[in-house]
Amino acid sequence: MSKEIKIAVAGIGNCCSSLIQGFYYYKNIKDEKALIPGLMHSVLGGYKISDIKVVAAFDIDKRKVGKDVSEAIFAPPNCTKIFCKDIPKMGVKVKMGPVLDGMALHMKEYPEDKTFVVAKEKPVDVVKELKKSGAEILINYLPVGSQKAVEYYANCALKAGVAFINCMPVFIVSDKSWAEKFERKKLPCCGDDIKAQVGSTIVHRTLAHLFTQRGVIIDRSYQLNVGGNTDFLNMLARERLKSKKLSKTEAVEAELPKRLGYENLHIGPSDWVPWLKDRKLGFIRIEGRKFGNVPVELELRLSVEDSPNSAGCVIDTIRLTKIALDRGVAGPLISTSAYFMKHPPQQFTDEKAREMVEEFILAKRER
Repeated sequence: MSKEIKIAVAGIGNCCSSLIQGFYYYKNIKDEKALIPGLMHSVLGGYKISDIKVVAAFDIDKRKVGKDVSEAIFAPPNCTKIFCKDIPKMGVKVKMGPVLDGMALHMKEYPEDKTFVVAKEKPVDVVKELKKSGAEILINYLPVGSQKAVEYYANCALKAGVAFINCMPVFIVSDKSWAEKFERKKLPCCGDDIKAQVGSTIVHRTLAHLFTQRGVIIDRSYQLNVGGNTDFLNMLARERLKSKKLSKTEAVEAELPKRLGYENLHIGPSDWVPWLKDRKLGFIRIEGRKFGNVPVELELRLSVEDSPNSAGCVIDTIRLTKIALDRGVAGPLISTSAYFMKHPPQQFTDEKAREMVEEFILAKRER
């Protein structure tokens, strides 16, 4: 059993930047009892953070393609907080991937430092690159709404024989036909749409759960989010938001005894505010009725640096997926997906999902 976890990444944006910074920020942590913000365990299933190695990377932006990953993660339009600037050369160059629907047309109208600039290079053979690199797991960080592009990379994972972690809201792992493809290939997969450590959706879920547990009937609720990174610029194209809104909405509705319907539950990105950069503001409102049908209302404002908020969750997901590979587990990882993803194949409360993940780590649960 290899103690290295070899990963490939599709989409070298802010999320990838925070993830890789995290590898080096915590590279010297070896104590199993060390408390690291955002991780279940500093050492998980015998794997340390430093065991994760990037062996292949794909993007479409001319400022990233051809560069070492250590440079590409800091190239425009990336704008997330730099908490670990001393990233050594990794010896892995970013390769040109297919564009397909990975870039929204309206993004061409914005300044280069705020948007994607497509490189002129010819796309590489992703399957060939994955095999050559020795990657075991492919992580998808493509933009919201990239249905064709995400399906392309999922197919590449299947053809190359690597596991797949889908951090974005295109439904692969939670789609029965796709799930069966990974099961037939004897490959684990995890998804869809990564949760943040403390983001709008996890907070909204927790509050909805609290209200329900305390017997409050929720009548109406909304979650509005604004930010200044390319993710929010991309999502100005409302036609790209269908799966994103569905993913976030179902994550919250899973905590309610009955669905509210779209007229009473509104969740989704609201606008792009450039000066916020990678900071995201979330506004949550819940209206309900307590004893005697007396109204109760809650309003909350959350401010977070968006991309580091999910990096720890991805690190744990990578290590859990590697454990699945070691054990020969195939198909959707039910417990890991339920705890770390907004739109898993099966929804559970966060408390139950965490309990299931701990059982999986101890080999008391198959998936």
